[in-house]
Amino acid sequence: MHLNIREVSRLLKVSEKRVNEWIRRGILRADAVNQQYQLHRSDLLELASSREIDVQAEIFALSEPDSTPASLMVDALRAGGIFRGLDRADKPAVLRAIVDTLTLPPKVDREAVVQLLLAREAMGSTAIGEGIAIPHVRRPILLSGIAASLSLYLLERPVDFGAPDNKPVFAIFLIVSPTARMHLQLLSRLSFALHDSELRAALARRAPSAEIFAEFQRVEEVIQHRAHKDSPQS
Repeated sequence: MHLNIREVSRLLKVSEKRVNEWIRRGILRADAVNQQYQLHRSDLLELASSREIDVQAEIFALSEPDSTPASLMVDALRAGGIFRGLDRADKPAVLRAIVDTLTLPPKVDREAVVQLLLAREAMGSTAIGEGIAIPHVRRPILLSGIAASLSLYLLERPVDFGAPDNKPVFAIFLIVSPTARMHLQLLSRLSFALHDSELRAALARRAPSAEIFAEFQRVEEVIQHRAHKDSPQS
């Protein structure tokens, strides 16, 4: 879903001048359509999670249709898995090792996926601060006929990702989904979850997988409660 400058200004609670400044500096990506900027909601979700911006709740809720499974994020995390002990010296080596772990159809060129991820990093770091990164290509990684997955990688050694807070990355999330809508729904929930201090603390201390799953389940229940409370039927 695309938004104009005025809508972005309202959702992020900043001036239109600030939004235009972020676009010029490359902090926000935008497409020029009929001499006006159009921004995608997924880019706002990344910005909201990475810079701890106090955003309107609807930025997370508007991408959540009624048919969205209540346990979408937890189910995707179980499908993608939590990986530990990955030990690489730099960002390219980490991303290549991550792509090697993905369950992909034989026809998928893994090296091409790596190069797409590296090209995206060259545009600007996908690290969101506090040691967390959500690497992704300019468009979602879409594989038809598969279940959506959210993989978490807890690195043995933190790696420099060029994060906005200059902290090295120790936790990396990667989303693979069958549709662009599913990607946005997962990114929306993940962005919301990463605002939760207790979940972040569990990640920081590399808590047992069962505890991390429980934290994501707790946050997802909060999302469902808010969605039900804000629905017209409530």
